[in-house]
Amino acid sequence: MAEKDVGNVNKAKEKRSSKRLILLIGAIAAVAVAAFLNTQDYSSIFDFTGKICNCRQAEKQMYIGMVEDCCCDYETVNKLNTEVLHPLLQDLVRTSFYRYFKVKLWCDCPFWPDDGMCRLRDCSVCECPESEFPEPFKKPLSKDNPVCQEGKPQGAVDRTVDTRAFTGWTVTDNPWTSDDETDNAEMTYVNLLPNPERYTGYIGPSARRIWDAIYSENCPKYASEHSCQEEKILYKLVSGLHSSISVHIASDYLLDEARNLWGQNLTLLYDRVLRYPDRVRNLYFTFLFVLRAVTKAENYLVEAEYDTGKDNVIEDLKTKSLMKQLVSDPKTRAACPLPFDEAKLWKGQRGPELKQQIQKQFRNISAIMDCVGCEKCRLWGKLQTLGLGTALKILFTVNGEVSLRHNLELQRNEVIALMNLLNRLSESVKFVHEMSPVAESIAGDGTTKPNHNRT
Repeated sequence: MAEKDVGNVNKAKEKRSSKRLILLIGAIAAVAVAAFLNTQDYSSIFDFTGKICNCRQAEKQMYIGMVEDCCCDYETVNKLNTEVLHPLLQDLVRTSFYRYFKVKLWCDCPFWPDDGMCRLRDCSVCECPESEFPEPFKKPLSKDNPVCQEGKPQGAVDRTVDTRAFTGWTVTDNPWTSDDETDNAEMTYVNLLPNPERYTGYIGPSARRIWDAIYSENCPKYASEHSCQEEKILYKLVSGLHSSISVHIASDYLLDEARNLWGQNLTLLYDRVLRYPDRVRNLYFTFLFVLRAVTKAENYLVEAEYDTGKDNVIEDLKTKSLMKQLVSDPKTRAACPLPFDEAKLWKGQRGPELKQQIQKQFRNISAIMDCVGCEKCRLWGKLQTLGLGTALKILFTVNGEVSLRHNLELQRNEVIALMNLLNRLSESVKFVHEMSPVAESIAGDGTTKPNHNRT
């Protein structure tokens, strides 16, 4: 072989050896980096790249495991809500029966002179002309209250509801709320669809005073470790409802008043809800609590009358079908058969006393809704506290004394409020689940500012 050819062969061998060496060094480096990442706290390498920082922060904020005080895990809740509950609820609340809510919008605040002012026209409520809302809703309701059996311990809670047939809507007392459905001139029907729960411009001292009164006077220190379970549950329900309201404000926010441009405010979502893990947990808890009440009242809700007039027979049948699908869905039964176990509450000697105390405090909370200085906020505040009070009534009491095994009776307005509340919570859970990574990413970029005021 010529000397020139030998030199070329040697050069080729050296080139191949260099490539192999580079690949080997690269592989070793990759393994070393992977091992380093697996053994180190990610916070120590956040300075390398903002993208890694944001990604890892989002992963750390994921909620896994069981929802506290419930019988269902976060992954299952998100899957069921996305695939089953949310689509059904969206269709249900658009039906004629569920989109009209009876409410007293003009009432004096029983606790202080109202000084609230809304600066946006979106604060006001569009009322229904009498010709619009369903004819059967205009008929006076029966005032015959059910007779409750005696002799059942006050602290006892049944897991099932009596299967007797629905006998018609009546005016019945709800010991958990200050609002009851009565036929009087001070109440009006509101179509909920053109009056969405969203940002209204109701801010400042008047709005803060509402929540301060709710938390400081009716849920004092209930989040502490020294509180009993029943007291903690009242706090968590109020906190979960508050979180849901904040989510709806953030999801439908006035971004540009001059152009009337509405959209998502993810910075607000992070500041008001996501940066506080307990608020997210309480949102999921409240959702499962209300879902349990709805599924417990399955027989009553399936047999109930959803008549909105002779011209709406087909839609009324659809309403009944949607309700049956919602409360009897096999996926929900299989994956989360008991969202919340109410039978473990009100035990011991203090049970009846605790129930009466917390009942009184929730009635005060519902009365505070009359002090909200924004019509649309008052509308949704009244609807959702009535819905939550209805869930409490289903799970714990009939006339404040006996278990639900004895003649469950609900007002028509209570059922409308209950299902609209469940839909609101479903929307909030879905929005938080889907938008948390984006909102966390924005927060990681430093675009949010701390906001410790919960309004």
